Order: sequence, then structure tokens, then C-alpha cells
Amino acid sequence: MAAEDSEQTAPAKKTGAPAKKRGVGRPRRIDPETIVATARRILEAEGVAGLSMRRVAKEVGTTPMALYHHVRDKDELLMLTLAGTAATVPRPELPDDPRDRLLAVSLHMHGTLARMPWVVEVLSLGDLTDEGALWMVEEIIACGIACGLTPEEAVRAYRTIWHCVYGDLAFRRAMERRAEDPGRKRHFPDLLADVDAAELPHLAALAGRWSELTEDYDVTGQLGAVVDGLLGRPRSVP
Repeated sequence: MAAEDSEQTAPAKKTGAPAKKRGVGRPRRIDPETIVATARRILEAEGVAGLSMRRVAKEVGTTPMALYHHVRDKDELLMLTLAGTAATVPRPELPDDPRDRLLAVSLHMHGTLARMPWVVEVLSLGDLTDEGALWMVEEIIACGIACGLTPEEAVRAYRTIWHCVYGDLAFRRAMERRAEDPGRKRHFPDLLADVDAAELPHLAALAGRWSELTEDYDVTGQLGAVVDGLLGRPRSVP
């Protein structure tokens, strides 16, 4: 009985091979197109402020650390998101006259970016761009040189045109966002109604027409005036 009792009371032996520990391998492969599409969707809806590596990682179902195996940093993510945007808009037929060609390219740049406000915001960071858009820079510089500017002057002319294009679009976007709050008090141009006519005679005279005049802003005409001014002074000012 003692032997039987000891046999019955002995703990049962575990059977089967011990479970293997899960090894640490390479991070799960994420489709680059999925990463870019997710980043673009966030940018279109919320702008640059809404985009972060952590946010993208969460939405594609991975961790920030794993995402860094695919994208070096936020700047690279923005560059990947910008890539190919210019190619989605067909290049226009351009006139042969270099002055008219320069203006046509400038207006194409403005019109393309007006349809992509998120791109304008990304470009505001300063040194990010879509390689496919460089043909516009090349055309503007080439036209400037063809009109008598030196290469250095043509580069500066391009910068001036870009500042005009970007400034107009950034201002329009800012005004659209502020207009989304109907309860917000509008300060300008409303405050023109109370300006001192003796101190600011022209603003006082135009106060009642300011909105009419600015809403009727003609981008083509104003960019044309900028182009003519740049080409009319071919020598650099020290």
C-alpha cells in the first residue's frame, strides 16, 4: 500500500517540449505607400501641426520606433509626402516669348498650390520641396536670363516671384481659417472706419471700399506687374 500510495500521490510529470520564447526579429514591414497616404490625409485635414511620427505610427498600426526603420524623421516623411504632387497637375502649354512664359509659369505655380493648401504649409518650413516641381524654377530662371537678367539676378527674381505667390496663398488660407469662426470679431479692415482722416487721409477715403478692392484682387495683373518690374531693372542694386 505504501508503494501504491506514493505512486498515487507523486506529482504528475509534465509532458511535451517546453514553450520557446518569442524571438525578437525585424519589425513588421509596412507598405511605404500606406505611410505616405496616412501622412497626406493628416496634413490635408489638420496641417503640419497635426502630423507627428507617433500619430502616423498609431494610424498604420505600428510603434514609433518601428516607423523609424522605414522613415528617418519627420522631414523625410514630409519630403515623401510632397513627392509626386506636382506631377498630378499637367504642365500647361507655355508661350514662346520669355516674358509671357515667365508669367505663365508663375501663374501655374500659384494655381497649382491654391488647390493644395497643405503643400503651401509644408513649403513654409523653408527647405522642403517636391523634386517634380523644379521645372518651374528652371523655367523662371531661364526666362529671366532670356530677358536680359544675369543668372544671379534671375535667381533673385525667382525668389521675389515665389514670395509673392507664397505670401498671397498663405494669407488667403489664414483668412479662410479665421472666417470659419463666425463669432470672431474682425479687426481689419473694420478699424479703418475710425481712423483719423488728418493723419491717414488715403486710408480714411478708401475705408468704405477696402473690402471691395481687396476681394477683386487680380493675381494675373499683379504678378504681371511684378514680372515687368523685375525685368525692367536688369541691373542689381547693391
